[in-house]
This record gives sequence, C-alpha cells and structure tokens, in this order.
Amino acid sequence: MTGEKSVVDKPSTLVWAVRLLYLECAALAGLTIYLIVLDLTRPSVNVGMAVALTVFAALGVAAVFFVARALGRRQRGARGPAIVVQLFTIAAGGFLLQVGPSWLGLVLMALGVLVGLLIVLPPSTRALGID
Repeated sequence: MTGEKSVVDKPSTLVWAVRLLYLECAALAGLTIYLIVLDLTRPSVNVGMAVALTVFAALGVAAVFFVARALGRRQRGARGPAIVVQLFTIAAGGFLLQVGPSWLGLVLMALGVLVGLLIVLPPSTRALGID
C-alpha cells in the first residue's frame, strides 16, 4: 500500500521533470564519451585543455544525475540546484544559437525552460514540501 501511495503523491509535473533531467544526464554522458574519443583520436590536441573539458563534462554528468535523483526522492533542497542546471542548459542553448548548430540551441533552450517550469509549478512545489 505504501508503494501505491508514493506513486499517487508524486505529481506528473515532478515525474516529468525528473525524467527530463535524466535525459539531460544521458546526453551529457554521450557528450563525455564523444570528447574521450576525440581526445584519443585527434592528432594535434592541447592535452591539458582536452582533459579539462572532458573532466568538466564528466563532472556535469555526475552533478545532473545526483540532482535528478534527489528531485526524484522529493528532497526539498534539490529544487535550487535543478533550477541552476536549467539555467546552464539555457545558457548553453544561447551559445549554440550564436555559433551553431542553431536547431540544437533552440532544443536546449526549450528543454531548460520546460524543465524549470515543471519544477516550479504548484504540484511539484507541494510535492517537495515548499509551500
């Protein structure tokens, strides 16, 4: 009975926000793998910069994963970091709008706005205990 109650208590806005955060995490993991492949196959590379960028992407994967997990567990303090992740997503989208590919920038910006909105909607706020 408790398992049913927890599913019922979780609003769809929060469930979808968590799902989309996990999607962002998977996309960042794909980017990290791509960067590792580039680091290993590119003949002329600034090793320090390449490793730093790859490590930064890997840290992003871990951070987004833990934020998504905390939000899924309805931890009150997870909302702020989740919003910060979305602000970074929107900023990355804005950068891609300027340098290309523009379609990916638009997708990232829309995703950041959508997830941020889902997190702050009243059903999600109530489920997190932030009234």
